[in-house]
Amino acid sequence: MLTSLRQDWLSNARNDLLAGLVVALALIPEAIAFSIIAGVDPKVGLYASFCIAAVTAFTGGRPGMISAATGAMALLMVVLVRDHGLEYLLAATVLTGVLQVIAGWIRLASLMRFVSRSVITGFVNALAILIFLAQIPELTNVTWHVYAMTAAGLGIIYLLPLVTRAIPSPLIAIVLLTGVAMFTGMDIRTVGDMGQLPDTLPVFLLPDVPLNLETLMIILPVSATLAVVGLLESMMTASIVDDLTDTPSNKNREAAGQGVANISAGFLGGMAGCAMIGQSVINVKSGGRGRLSSLAAGVFLLLMVVFAGQWVAQIPMAALVAVMIMVSIGTFNWSSIRKLREHPKSSSIVMIATVIVTVATHDLAKGVLTGVLLSGFFFAHKVGQRFTVRSMADAEGRVRDYVVTGQLFFASAERFVNSFDFREVIEKVRIDVSRARIWDLTAVGALDRVGNKFRREGTDVEIIGMDEASATLVSKLSDPDADPASGH
Repeated sequence: MLTSLRQDWLSNARNDLLAGLVVALALIPEAIAFSIIAGVDPKVGLYASFCIAAVTAFTGGRPGMISAATGAMALLMVVLVRDHGLEYLLAATVLTGVLQVIAGWIRLASLMRFVSRSVITGFVNALAILIFLAQIPELTNVTWHVYAMTAAGLGIIYLLPLVTRAIPSPLIAIVLLTGVAMFTGMDIRTVGDMGQLPDTLPVFLLPDVPLNLETLMIILPVSATLAVVGLLESMMTASIVDDLTDTPSNKNREAAGQGVANISAGFLGGMAGCAMIGQSVINVKSGGRGRLSSLAAGVFLLLMVVFAGQWVAQIPMAALVAVMIMVSIGTFNWSSIRKLREHPKSSSIVMIATVIVTVATHDLAKGVLTGVLLSGFFFAHKVGQRFTVRSMADAEGRVRDYVVTGQLFFASAERFVNSFDFREVIEKVRIDVSRARIWDLTAVGALDRVGNKFRREGTDVEIIGMDEASATLVSKLSDPDADPASGH
């Protein structure tokens, strides 16, 4: 227990605190922007970001990962806020957390093993593109000062580490560019222009909604969607941070931890959130590894907006744009482009389709779902192609043996049926499935069809070599009139 406490919280304290400060500065304008997207006051996103980051530091299963209010979640709240108001959003946030806790309890996060590496790579690349595209509005129809400040920020971020890594270069870039903007008095867009920063601490409150079935029917569809998208983005981000830090994480604990954080956010006046790949990459690149970095990000965020709001409001958006461009460049998997020709075509198609759908719809869930479905299709096709049926007749020509090799399921069932010569005049057919495995209802139906066709021609059928699992499936699902497993 003490070893785990020391490892997760104190083994990297200095870097975690500095990285948390950088993340907090980057979180502020995003939390405000996401609040605006959802149609709520900026403090709703800021309170949510503080609460979710701080709570997941204790409850989450992935040390060093940053969770807060996100754009993907904000987009799902627009209609609910417009039609029913903030109080219903807070109630939906609490219900979202409850659903996520249940998902963690029933170990739903284990389904992540069905998400292929190609889908994860596509998810990462799409997110990098979306992060970059989100910065474009800050770089269009602006004065040359903005471009100069952004270029200077990128210069500091990439060149300072060549001299020293004592302090994260994004933090230095933000501080220096803020000082330059204040000293010169240049007319440049700042964090304060994004919206009013709150000047009070969040307080516990119960959502002011009627506790009845009608309310549940209003918020349940939104909460269910938020829970799924939040868990999907969090699990994918956890896998990416696993790779970046070369350390494992507990996905089911993360799912439940995200739920506890969202329940807390709903009771403190915040909106639902999830893991943020951009901020998580900033955290890792800045040296953050432990739980302290996530806690520090949340606490620093709250302290800065409440007690140092007048200074935070002076931070030029160009400085934060530079940080996010760094995140975009660092997030994109450039090797996936270089190796497109080396990788199997199916893997490349899955990756590219995931990117295209995600970027086109701005919906991470749709992109990942597309990738998962394509991965399943290609896998089924590949396994189905590695299916063979060989035949041989005895010396007298009275018995024909068919030897089946491979996986018999919906993708190979038709091929299985077409491998038999039903017009051959023969007394008996033996079908040897000792090298095959029967998986589903379609496969059992194919066995029934083969048996029925041979019997109509007056040929006896015997199936041999069926393993116990296949035999059990056949006995449960087979047509009783077909009796295909007459001799296993």
